[in-house]
Amino acid sequence: MGEVPPTHPRYASLMARKRLTEAASAGMLAESALIAHGRGEAFDYLLGERTCDAARKAISEVAARLLSAEKPVISVNGNTVALAGPQLLTCAAVLNCPIEVNIYYRTPERMEALLSALDLQREEAMLLNPEFRQQISQVSILGATPDGRIPNLDGPRANCHTEGILSSDVILVPLEDGDRCEALVAMGKTVCAIDLNPLSRTASKATITIVDELTRCLPLLLDDLINGMLNPSENWDNAQNLREVTSEMLRILDDSL
Repeated sequence: MGEVPPTHPRYASLMARKRLTEAASAGMLAESALIAHGRGEAFDYLLGERTCDAARKAISEVAARLLSAEKPVISVNGNTVALAGPQLLTCAAVLNCPIEVNIYYRTPERMEALLSALDLQREEAMLLNPEFRQQISQVSILGATPDGRIPNLDGPRANCHTEGILSSDVILVPLEDGDRCEALVAMGKTVCAIDLNPLSRTASKATITIVDELTRCLPLLLDDLINGMLNPSENWDNAQNLREVTSEMLRILDDSL
């Protein structure tokens, strides 16, 4: 991809594509990763490529759940590391929680690429957020040697760390698969998903779904985590949250015709 001027109207989207293609070349992504990202971009068009009011409320609710958790954890896959590794490392630093790499198409080479990328991104995160330098340096990155399994889930994504996903009570899972999301909820965990598709199984099965683009919503989530003055809602209705987002998409689509 050639040089993209910051004045380009779709600069952020094009830079995300660039990061993903570079990550694919580095062996970090599965072959289907770019297809998944393109599907998400289609839904972002329907959102007007902005954070809607319902998503903003969901971001604050997720921050409140993470802050009130006893053992929060952030679960990442290849796309997540490529798009927002430094931002998620900073979130983990504020929460004093681990990050766990959990992927479906698991190979030793791909795991090594992802874990190495996160180590490099740790330095970037410390440069971007020097006030959290010490905390970022201490974030535990899990995934290399899983010692537990998620019950009732087949495939390599069932493998996890006891001190990470398995013992957590609240999990932030950006760009998650629906079956693992469902299995985690069945374990009694609070699952906070980030998914641009409000109709996906992940969105419908999660405890709280942020329907927003990953790199756009994470700065807002980080601000809420740093401010720390939030209490979880006792009557959060995720189905209503998804209905509000879908209504907003339909409104934007109708206005554009």
